Amino acid sequence: MPFRQWVKSANFAIEGILHAAKTQRHLRYHFYSAAAVLLVSYILGVSRTEFLIIALSVIAVLLAEMINTAIEAIVDIVSPEHSERARVIKDIAAGAVFVTAFGVAVVGYIILSPYMRDFFQKGLHITKHSEEEIAIIAFVIVLILVVITKAYFGKGHPLRGGMPSGHAALAFSVWVAITYITENFVASLLCFILALIIAQSRVITKVHTSWEVILGSLMGASATFLLFRIFS
Repeated sequence: MPFRQWVKSANFAIEGILHAAKTQRHLRYHFYSAAAVLLVSYILGVSRTEFLIIALSVIAVLLAEMINTAIEAIVDIVSPEHSERARVIKDIAAGAVFVTAFGVAVVGYIILSPYMRDFFQKGLHITKHSEEEIAIIAFVIVLILVVITKAYFGKGHPLRGGMPSGHAALAFSVWVAITYITENFVASLLCFILALIIAQSRVITKVHTSWEVILGSLMGASATFLLFRIFS
């Protein structure tokens, strides 16, 4: 079926992200930095246009690092022995990452420096956001946490197996977000039941262990709850 094929293709793509995160220390650092920069931008209350620029810049750095990883893997296959040309190719690819990261750092400084100056002069004031905006950033943060945690444990696939269960984490993140957005008991209960069904299905199909599902659920729910408490 087309949908099943799409899920399979998405699994392969995310598996590539996880493999890069597991094997490349710098990519893991970029993921840490991405989560930190997005949260700081939300706390300082940058405008939507500025936040969009920051988000695209973060994506550019991650893309550059992943492309660099792919190029290095190809060079190692084509030229397993030491080669000056291979070294030059790897250096150029690494240089592309450096240029991207440096440019993003400059963009981040230009956008965030006025807000940071206000922070040091007037003290910390956490900007409030709409529930819909918080739900989106919570979903992204939970997804980054899943990738980082799976890379740390080095087991399983992105959508199958490993610590923690990504399905459970995202399902319970959505449950908490819907609870805050709707403030409706029935909607919250129905979403909670759906999240439980998704989590239980991961155990029934033996894709995850009970502990992987429980910890994934706690990760998604607690991270989303904390973000709503901070920003709403």
